[in-house]
Amino acid sequence: MANKNLFKSVKGLFTPKTNTVNEAGGTAYEFSPKHALAQYAATGTLNATFYADATQQLEKVLGFCENLDAEFIAKTAVFARERGYMKDIPALLCAILSVKNKELLEKVFPRVIDNGKMLRNFVQIMRSGTVGRKSLGTMPKRLVREWFETRKPQQIFRQSVGQSPSFADVLKMVHPKPANKSYEALYGYLIGKDVSFDNLPEIIQKFEHFKLGESFEVPDVPFQMLTALPLAQKEWTEIARNAGWTMTRMNLNTFQRHGVFNDSEMVTLVANRLRNADEIKKAKVFPYQLLAAYSMTQANYEIPHEITEALQDAMETAVENVPEIAGKVYVLPDISGSMLSPATGVRKGSTSAVRCLDIAALVSAAILRKNPSAEVVPFSDSLPKVKLNPRDSIMTNASVLSKLPSGGTNCSLPLIELNKRKANGDLVIYVSDNESWIDTNRGWNSGTATMEAWNEFKTRNKTAKLVCIDIQPYAHTQA
Repeated sequence: MANKNLFKSVKGLFTPKTNTVNEAGGTAYEFSPKHALAQYAATGTLNATFYADATQQLEKVLGFCENLDAEFIAKTAVFARERGYMKDIPALLCAILSVKNKELLEKVFPRVIDNGKMLRNFVQIMRSGTVGRKSLGTMPKRLVREWFETRKPQQIFRQSVGQSPSFADVLKMVHPKPANKSYEALYGYLIGKDVSFDNLPEIIQKFEHFKLGESFEVPDVPFQMLTALPLAQKEWTEIARNAGWTMTRMNLNTFQRHGVFNDSEMVTLVANRLRNADEIKKAKVFPYQLLAAYSMTQANYEIPHEITEALQDAMETAVENVPEIAGKVYVLPDISGSMLSPATGVRKGSTSAVRCLDIAALVSAAILRKNPSAEVVPFSDSLPKVKLNPRDSIMTNASVLSKLPSGGTNCSLPLIELNKRKANGDLVIYVSDNESWIDTNRGWNSGTATMEAWNEFKTRNKTAKLVCIDIQPYAHTQA
């Protein structure tokens, strides 16, 4: 008679065996190389995460690309930049294409390397030797030259902020041909040469006059160019008046510190700008960036309440694409210890204050806002009790979730609870880094506990769907 412990009858849906181990030591399902590259491109910033450092992430991406066709790499670079608004990995993928397929690089370069920061990222990666070369090479040099030659002088100047490499370094490398005296003067100015002042673009002339105290009109230049200058409240007020949406969001504390909000007219102007739906869409702001700004204003009692309220309005606009879902929805945000790590990873001088937990809470609150009958079941190694009011603002509910007690990671726990309740539902959404380890079954032929619990739920709810939102760059999942 066959061993009954080995050959049990399968009840319900078949659970596939796991084929890898995650960074926390739990069993998991490995992504295909294409899926893995897409995951890293959409979530990775080449900064240290809770379980992996920046070098490990880089090695993973390079490894995936070795075994993938250049066309998929090119499509991933475009998608990650245009739809995900990512920076470092799309630039890295372009650098990889410079070795793998130059024709495809030429096609995607203008879509991916679309501003000064991306250009500097690309050049920095190319010169580092990471993709097998320490110089730009003929075609990449031409593409960088064309980047300069297809932009107006004022665009180039405004995007020249930044170092390592600076625009001066890049210009000395590629030597773009000036189209006229204005371009010639601009390039000379950026690399520190003496040039004819009259030939400089008007924006630079105004900036230089302002720096020298010859003009009191604040020039329309990037914020970073002005902050080193000795400015009074009047100048700061003018900067705030002319600032774009993103600059405004990022510098609310700075404006408060320099007295801009002492003027009630400026408070109203800034608040109206922040809640302007067209400006929000144009800025392509991430909801978590609004959450960070809101949290900052909450901590600074000197910032007027009207500004804080405007950020709440902006959040409602930023998440308006969240769908209204037919049927019963369960949202399962991971609040475990690894979710306390910075959402964009750790890098000296640029570590985000927003945690993975904050993003999970934000996604949950946004879905609840659009779907009042949804149930939010936060989890770690326990299931803390929480009752959210769908009528509360997204900011309020996200704040409640982000303050819940944390613990180890057990991704199957909320599904097991739903099964105990014999719960019926149409959609289950996980928001997690998927580093489950507490519920790992050490059996050699078993699936994850999450997948087993899902199959039980699915057996009871035949048409139900499971969505796993993986918010960190790892190459595996629990279901």
